[in-house]
Amino acid sequence: MAARDRLVDSAIDLMRRYGIAGTGISQLLEQSGISRRSIYLNFPGGKSELVAEATRTAGQASSALIRTITAGADVASCVAAFPAMWREVLVSSDFAAGCPIVAAALGRSESAAAADVAGETFTEWEEILATRLQAEKVAPETARSLATTIVAAVEGAVVMSLATRSTAPLERTGKQLSDLVATHTGKTPAA
Repeated sequence: MAARDRLVDSAIDLMRRYGIAGTGISQLLEQSGISRRSIYLNFPGGKSELVAEATRTAGQASSALIRTITAGADVASCVAAFPAMWREVLVSSDFAAGCPIVAAALGRSESAAAADVAGETFTEWEEILATRLQAEKVAPETARSLATTIVAAVEGAVVMSLATRSTAPLERTGKQLSDLVATHTGKTPAA
């Protein structure tokens, strides 16, 4: 793996665990095994540029995953599956790792560029979900509103699960969102 990729992967992991403010150059160097010089060769803008790229990379990977998940099933079933995906991340990290996109959004004072990328990523997730909902005959305005609700509720439930060290908020949110989407699409989520 190239130095640039190792730095980006390390930044994503550290952002998920410590936020942008808690992701320092020393931690990046230690985790990635890369020299300090390599950071500035690959990211002349320093930490701010690196975390913006990490946010972009994490966002693209998540967007691709959302597209894959929603491609083959109805949206209500897809939304019902979101808690299982997050449960694995939360439990395997002992409730220490959350969403790097949320970390970037909250880290505007450290990197405005990363926060801007986070905003673009959330918008892309909304668009993916709204498009799929419209394909299931949900009116465009309602589809957009539902998509916003899904993204906001899932991300908020992840934060609550981290804070309470329990997947219960995530499970309850997933069930309610799935039922809400099913109400609008007329499709009962697959078990």
